[in-house]
Amino acid sequence: MARLGYARVSLADQNTDLQIRELEAAGCELIYKDQGISGTRVNRPELDRMLDRLGRGDEVVVWKLDRLGRNTRHLLELLDDFKVRGIKFRSLRDGIATDPASEVGGAMAQAMVTIISAFAQLNETSSPSAPRPAWRLQLLTDAKQAAGKSRQTTRRSKGHMN
Repeated sequence: MARLGYARVSLADQNTDLQIRELEAAGCELIYKDQGISGTRVNRPELDRMLDRLGRGDEVVVWKLDRLGRNTRHLLELLDDFKVRGIKFRSLRDGIATDPASEVGGAMAQAMVTIISAFAQLNETSSPSAPRPAWRLQLLTDAKQAAGKSRQTTRRSKGHMN
């Protein structure tokens, strides 16, 4: 029975030092880390290596749930897989822990994972660096142009009052 950690950062110039320190403090014997890989990707080299190595009674530890992934469906599938395979799970910062052997976590942990991962996924898709659909960009452009015209009209009308 091993305690395995997983750390991930989305950008190549970010580092996992904080995550690694906390995973080590939590007693992780081996830590897998993906660098510069989005949490929305289902296939990640180090995550895949860790998943292949896991066995009944092992524990997966992450610093935060969104490090394991930002896709709600994928996170729930991973946790279901852990349960079926008898693998414990713990998210240090989110205070979530599951243990299939003792039913620790259960439905409440599942609900919390769903909520937290939904917000992580929402954050990922609404971040300024995320690609935006053309229709949304057009709406934003139209809104900015309308706001600019409104300001010009207001300035002109104030100028006539003086």
